[in-house]
Amino acid sequence: MRTPLKVGMTMLDYVERVISSTTMDELWQMHCDAMASYGFTRLIYGMASSRVRSSLGARDDFLILTNIGAGYMDTFINEGLYQHAPMVRWATENSGACSWGWIAEHAEALTSKEQEVVAFNVKHGLTAGYSISFAEVGARNIAAVGLIPAPGVGQDETDAIWEKHGRELIAMNKVLHLKILNLPFPLSRKALTKRQREALEWVGEGKTTQDIGVIMGLTAATVEKHLRLAREALDVETTAQAVVKASMQNQIFRIEA
Repeated sequence: MRTPLKVGMTMLDYVERVISSTTMDELWQMHCDAMASYGFTRLIYGMASSRVRSSLGARDDFLILTNIGAGYMDTFINEGLYQHAPMVRWATENSGACSWGWIAEHAEALTSKEQEVVAFNVKHGLTAGYSISFAEVGARNIAAVGLIPAPGVGQDETDAIWEKHGRELIAMNKVLHLKILNLPFPLSRKALTKRQREALEWVGEGKTTQDIGVIMGLTAATVEKHLRLAREALDVETTAQAVVKASMQNQIFRIEA
């Protein structure tokens, strides 16, 4: 069955292009183009990698990909509105896909803060869409993507698109998500140096500071300096935390291009 993908591009073509993508920018632009062919012209993907029971964790640990303008995103993310967004709450509690019609259906149960976010979205023309949650990533990880149609397209029309192409859209966004998990994250903090990555990798292999010094041809003090700077760059307290966080960000244990 023919899909709305660009002329000459099949679902297999899409999957192959995702698999062959080597940078986050390349992957995201290709995915935005593919989603636009279905009518979803505005997207926002978010992943929190240090989630705790009471919050999504530190803002510096978020991965945000979007083609929505900075006028919206600066407030939504940097001023913390996402913490009270109804569909973000839905995504933290569920996996799968959900129509934004869910907001109207649960309007009476929304908190005052959530109602403020809904009003903010209306002001910016984000009134219809679908969210896909990948809450099964792990206890400390959660990711979701919001697919938003062009301005002026209502929820009923959006639901009709989903009724026809929902399975394809869920599959494509899951493929996107799995690929993102295997690419180095674009970082808001300073990236690790080659020496810092190498030292952390050896710690992950169970080597002591003295062992690493011998392997890398450095003094133990220099190794500890690299590990300290790695902890600072990753904003963690212990080297064990640094190994975990750097691994989750795909900064270590990866093959160099």
